[in-house]
Amino acid sequence: MTAVWGRAQQQDFRSRVRGCLLGGAIGDALGAGVEFESLQAIQQNHGADGVTDYVTAYGRRGAVTDDTQMTLFTVEGLIRAQVRRDTGAWHPPTDIHRAYRRWSVTQSEWGPDERRKDTGWLAREEWLYARRAPGNACLSGLSDDRMGTLEEPKNPGSKGCGTVMRSAPFGLLVGWEPQLVFQLAVECAAQTHGHPTGQLAAGAFAVIVHGLARGEALDGSVQHALALLGARPGHQETTDALQSALGAVRQGMPSPQRVEALGEGWTAEEALAIGVYCALVAEDVRHGLLLAVNHSGDSDSTGSICGNLLGVQHGETALPPAWIAELEGRSTILQLADDFAMEMTQAPALHGPSGASPAWLDRYPAA
Repeated sequence: MTAVWGRAQQQDFRSRVRGCLLGGAIGDALGAGVEFESLQAIQQNHGADGVTDYVTAYGRRGAVTDDTQMTLFTVEGLIRAQVRRDTGAWHPPTDIHRAYRRWSVTQSEWGPDERRKDTGWLAREEWLYARRAPGNACLSGLSDDRMGTLEEPKNPGSKGCGTVMRSAPFGLLVGWEPQLVFQLAVECAAQTHGHPTGQLAAGAFAVIVHGLARGEALDGSVQHALALLGARPGHQETTDALQSALGAVRQGMPSPQRVEALGEGWTAEEALAIGVYCALVAEDVRHGLLLAVNHSGDSDSTGSICGNLLGVQHGETALPPAWIAELEGRSTILQLADDFAMEMTQAPALHGPSGASPAWLDRYPAA
């Protein structure tokens, strides 16, 4: 892959990966303090413009939630899937499931178990051992070793936004074809959510991110996702939600009321629609993220989705520096983003038949 990636391409890709992960975390943190408040309550507590900066949540400003936690473990799982190819084992959904199981430990244990060497570096990050209002379907879906599949998914009736808010990293697999990115996101969504809408919304989101990571326009990426959706049984709710988001763009100036017309974001298709709409009408990253969190509903998830989109579209340098500076887990996010970019562009120099970096395999064990 090093022969394919020129230096400028690698730098652009790394900026987009950083932008995607940091942008999602910023949107998550902006919405964390108002996640369960109505728009009226938000405006009463924070002024007519609503939230315009981080507000205290979980004891600090800039705190992230389970949305960012699970997104980071998605990234880690994808890296470890690439590393495991050297062993002859190649089944990314299994590696993602193992990563999500490592996340689930952070929701029940006080801290990392230093005796276990196969957990990798991310699961040893103490700040991740914190419950930040995780979804019930995510917790119950990962409570045992059985991996949910499309044929036998976990939580068959669930279509919560917990599938979408963690799925941006699948779209960063820019060397993959869009339909394969879609399929992987759908299969991994089934590990916690069984309703077709929960799965297909995750797939559509991953494909939209994928288009942006390849330098395509957001509107065109959405259209590509709609084309892939149309061939899938049970797609109508997700298709209707995305088409509503596109239609809302043409209805006039963006406003919280226009956002709320798309739903509250608790379900997968509504969260996707709100995140996409806010990214489409964003004057800049700041404007789009604030629009995405100032509404009645799942503000952290819609903020996270919008942030993933705007970040991958414009790169890390478009993100407001003050928000980056105060963001919880910033150093971890940057390390993981850079590791992902390096794995995708320079894997043969890190591991393979001709040799391997011991430090890399300590960070991302093949076991």
